[in-house]
Amino acid sequence: MELMIPLKNSTGWPYYSQIYSYIKEEIKKGSLKPSTRLPSTRLLADHLKVSRSTTQMAYEQLLSEGYIESVPCKGYYVCTIDGLVHTGEVQGMGISSPPGPAFGGKRADSARWKVDFSPRGIDLEAFPFNTWRKISKNTLVDDNKEMFATGDPQGEQSLREAIRVYLHSARGVNCQAEQIIVGAGSEYLLMLLSQILGTGQVIAMENPTYKQAYRVFDSLKYRVVPVSMDRWGMSVELLEKSGADIAYVMPSHQYPTGIVMPVKRRQELLAWTYEKEGRYLIEDDYDSEFRYKGKPIPALQGLDGRERVIYCGTFSKSIAPAIRVSYMVLPGPLLDVYRERVSFYASTVSRIDQNILYRFMSEGHYERHLNRMRSVYKAKHDVLTAGLKSFEGDFTIRGEYAGLHLLLTDKRERPEQMLIQKAEQAGVRVYGMSGYFIHEEHNTYPSTVVLGFASLTEEEIREGLELLKLAWG
Repeated sequence: MELMIPLKNSTGWPYYSQIYSYIKEEIKKGSLKPSTRLPSTRLLADHLKVSRSTTQMAYEQLLSEGYIESVPCKGYYVCTIDGLVHTGEVQGMGISSPPGPAFGGKRADSARWKVDFSPRGIDLEAFPFNTWRKISKNTLVDDNKEMFATGDPQGEQSLREAIRVYLHSARGVNCQAEQIIVGAGSEYLLMLLSQILGTGQVIAMENPTYKQAYRVFDSLKYRVVPVSMDRWGMSVELLEKSGADIAYVMPSHQYPTGIVMPVKRRQELLAWTYEKEGRYLIEDDYDSEFRYKGKPIPALQGLDGRERVIYCGTFSKSIAPAIRVSYMVLPGPLLDVYRERVSFYASTVSRIDQNILYRFMSEGHYERHLNRMRSVYKAKHDVLTAGLKSFEGDFTIRGEYAGLHLLLTDKRERPEQMLIQKAEQAGVRVYGMSGYFIHEEHNTYPSTVVLGFASLTEEEIREGLELLKLAWG
């Protein structure tokens, strides 16, 4: 059978989510009867002129929610859903509003925007679903009972070794696998770190900064001191005056400013830690994988000769947020404290997921995926920067050539909220810098908005810029 699904390109609603919602609604209405065979993902993709990964994502969401079932060697069939409890739904496009999609897609309210320049999104169209699915199946082949037993609290040795190899070759990090702790998200690892460090210290954070980290520290009752930045990163002079013993920094690509910290400033920060026993730097290597000009910037940890840097990384941007796997590299003295105080905590990432990720990395799939995504994101970055050339008379553009977003500062000094509201009237969502400051009264970017591009198509980027040009002109 064929499905005539009315896909719309201008809604800001991903195709896979539109396909999922259409089929779900047809099943709920009874238009698709139980036991009806659906077209294969390949045939449906060919019919709708979309990628096969798009139809696979839609079918997998329907499978996970029980609307369809997969019959080996036969295909996909509609399930019987008698007695289904119906929840309230917002109608849009003639079908239900988009669900919270698998693998962290766009927000459920995204249908109200023609273009959403979210700095948090990623591109999932190029995700290697077939490879991930094959590895997932092979992980449980032959009734692998070992996968269901309690594992290493720090994470599986094989995965930690794969992470060590990657960090050393790609980021210049010097460590052993035993120094790595794997956890479900950076928030968990920061909470674990708080039990290693104790909560009596003062933590200095760049301002503006990654607010989720600030919220974690604040919830743990740390005294957090915002430290302003100059064009090279966190001011060491202000850090000296802050009274802090721990500094949280993002030297390779600061979020959200996009500042890349030069080696001189990195050495100054390390010198600050060496001046007093018990001082540490927490290095958040956020989205450092994506750089579009020049050579990759090595991690600060690689410069540290006295074990004063705590290195944190994640697979959320490079693979997908939904896998919830992050890692932390502890310097030797803190590793000893970890083993003494908190090594009794079980790993928060299942052994099955760890094994899938280990094989994904060790078999070369991760490197190939990263190279593919660098190419995809560079193309989008280039479309965005080319389109912004016509904005240069009215705006200063910052943060290019790395990461998944950049900044626009209005030369006419119109307030951030005015820029956001004018964009909203045109159906475009942009994000203000004020939301990234620990205390908004310290906002040194009062007329600046953030434009993310990772989750948008090149056509959506062009459309969004055209609308912004009219809105802000």
